[in-house]
Amino acid sequence: MKVKEAMHKNVQWCEPTTSVATLANIMKAEDIGAIPIGENDKLIGMVTDRDLAIRAVANGGNLSKKTAKDVMSKGIIYCRENEAIEDAIHLMEDNKVRRLPVINDKDRMVGILSLGDVSHAVPQNLSGELVKAVSAHHDGVIALEAG
Repeated sequence: MKVKEAMHKNVQWCEPTTSVATLANIMKAEDIGAIPIGENDKLIGMVTDRDLAIRAVANGGNLSKKTAKDVMSKGIIYCRENEAIEDAIHLMEDNKVRRLPVINDKDRMVGILSLGDVSHAVPQNLSGELVKAVSAHHDGVIALEAG
């Protein structure tokens, strides 16, 4: 199976000047966990729901002034629409990412391949390997206060 057969199509990106509030509202309205960020017709980053929680909220500061550029993950990892889905899965595993922008042969973003897309497109053993790889625990300790 090719990536283009499993991916979400017609994905749009936001500008780096988009406010974090707008990004959060788009995520809520579209029920998505990541938004690609583009500038000058090029994909330059991604903002995930985790980016909003960690880089926008937990880091403090004036939320009303924060933009996509302030919180986005840089260094895009992507796959090609005509790649075998197994190759994209290995890329996701190696980089511990849950979503990959999908690029066509003209270097245009044409979709996103998510963990959920993979789970519906491939056998359970293969999607299970991906879930295990991207969900591996960090070596840190999680402390919860009893309240």
